Amino acid sequence: MPGKVIVQTYNPDSFAIEYSKKQDYDIFYKTEIELRKQLKYPPFCDIIMIGFTGTNEEEIKKASNYMYQLLKKNLEKYQINIFVPVPAPIDKIQGKLRWRIICKGKVTNEVNILMNKSLRKFFNLNLRNTKVVVDINPNNMM
Repeated sequence: MPGKVIVQTYNPDSFAIEYSKKQDYDIFYKTEIELRKQLKYPPFCDIIMIGFTGTNEEEIKKASNYMYQLLKKNLEKYQINIFVPVPAPIDKIQGKLRWRIICKGKVTNEVNILMNKSLRKFFNLNLRNTKVVVDINPNNMM
């Protein structure tokens, strides 16, 4: 039975929208999988997003930079790309500031162990006003 779909987008010319309108799954898949391969997105690598939330901007900057240095020291030899801490695309929600670090590469057992080691060292700072969340292959990058 035919139906009606309403799509709201900032990018109506996106290949995903165009192929969806045509219901051409094969072309959509081939285009998307090639794009993911070129950009090193899942399933060709893992994305680790480390989010920092709090009310004190200086503490968030200090916390995210400290974690960045720990990750650089512990993970770069495993071919994990670690991007500098930056404000999240939506940088403030309900009065709380949001920063993040994004890492790209294969999450192996060794990488997981070193990530946990870095987090334990980070938590020893006892930052009371900054919350940290780690998300591997997040559904949403906002």
